[in-house]
Amino acid sequence: MSSPDLLSRISAGKATVLARTELLHAEFGRAKSNWKYDGTRVTAVDIAISESIVRELTEQFPEDQFFSEELAVTDKPTPITARFSWVLDPIDGTNNYAKGIAHCAISLALLENGLPVYGIVYDMSRRVLIHGGPGFGLFDGDRPAQVNAKPLDKESLIGIHTPYDRQYSHHGQRILENFKIRGLGTSTLHLAYVAIGILDGTVDHNVKIWDIAAAAALCLAGGGEIQFLNGEQFPLKQFDLKMSRIFYLAGNKAVCARLRELLGV
Repeated sequence: MSSPDLLSRISAGKATVLARTELLHAEFGRAKSNWKYDGTRVTAVDIAISESIVRELTEQFPEDQFFSEELAVTDKPTPITARFSWVLDPIDGTNNYAKGIAHCAISLALLENGLPVYGIVYDMSRRVLIHGGPGFGLFDGDRPAQVNAKPLDKESLIGIHTPYDRQYSHHGQRILENFKIRGLGTSTLHLAYVAIGILDGTVDHNVKIWDIAAAAALCLAGGGEIQFLNGEQFPLKQFDLKMSRIFYLAGNKAVCARLRELLGV
């Protein structure tokens, strides 16, 4: 049975994300943006959502730790020491958001002892809150959802993020030769869509932990698997802005096995 401490945090997390959606929609496609040291885009809305969510949750749960790539006070690794911690990406898909492309999301993960126990993802393109966690079920809005149980075939949809390292460029070609692909510009939604059965699988070489922490809880809740190919990520031991890029694939068990066979990983 879930503890009251956990349930109160889940309720608060969903409420605070939903409270930010009006701002997200109001500034869509017109928010001014800048470029950070790592070449990624940030807008004033990213900062405003980060500040308001962290402030609101800190007032309710001052003993928790809060991590957002936009609010980190240091670029040095910060150990995770609290029982409960939160990992926030205020807008995953900021390039899309700034350009007026609706595939973007607010992503908030609740971790217990470093493990993702609940994910809250607001899908701006469909105006739906996707939420859930292992033992809690998975919901696409109010509708129960799950990972697609079918094996892959030529009609399967695979999400892919263009490989950052050219040594993996052949992976995209192999997937394209065998399946239909979708590149939405948001790693959060790629994995969240696997969780709720919109995509059959996903392969990503470019991700950081804040991009997928919430969607990881969703995928596990939906009966899927996440296989990290360059080192396990959970339980999360520290939050590090300069962490290496994560390489992973996800889907049902058979999908993961087929993707690994196809990619030779």
